[in-house]
Amino acid sequence: MDTELVRGVIVDRVTVEYPHEAVFVWLISILNSYVEHRKLGVVLGSRSAVKISDNDGRLPDILFVRADNTAIIQNRAIYGTPDLVIEIVSKNDRPHNLVPLELDYRCIGVSEIVFIDPQKRRVRRLLKTESGYDETTLTTGRLDFASVPGFWIEVEWLFANGKENDTDNSADKPDEFTVTRRLIKAVEENDR
Repeated sequence: MDTELVRGVIVDRVTVEYPHEAVFVWLISILNSYVEHRKLGVVLGSRSAVKISDNDGRLPDILFVRADNTAIIQNRAIYGTPDLVIEIVSKNDRPHNLVPLELDYRCIGVSEIVFIDPQKRRVRRLLKTESGYDETTLTTGRLDFASVPGFWIEVEWLFANGKENDTDNSADKPDEFTVTRRLIKAVEENDR
């Protein structure tokens, strides 16, 4: 079981179920391969703590730090602001858990915050602007990641062929290698 420091109190994080982990493994595999190939920075998973304040630390499911920002990555935690934080909403997550989590990421100025909800089959993305955060909710279509140049996925891919709450078995989730290769090829052709 993982723990987070929230308002000075150690809080246990509940073990997640299959829909959460299926999305996590698929997405982190693609994102990490893409970022490494393009030498854009560092992708880390849910065991990497992000310091929010002296009394707060969070464990985002996935985070990305740009190459020019990697000095914030230390042995024990991320001491600074990641460029992208992705949270995969679990069946056990409640608004009283998610609201403070989002506020903590906003507080430290994360440029892009993404909440993926396998149960509701939707993605909520917050992009930092000069006046606050712009929010977009997607249930279909292309999700571009502003903090990772050239990286995008189809929202439907996140929820295809899941073991639970899958109402459309006709949609196949593309494998990680195929998606990564497609993204890299598109960027390389665009750079010519």
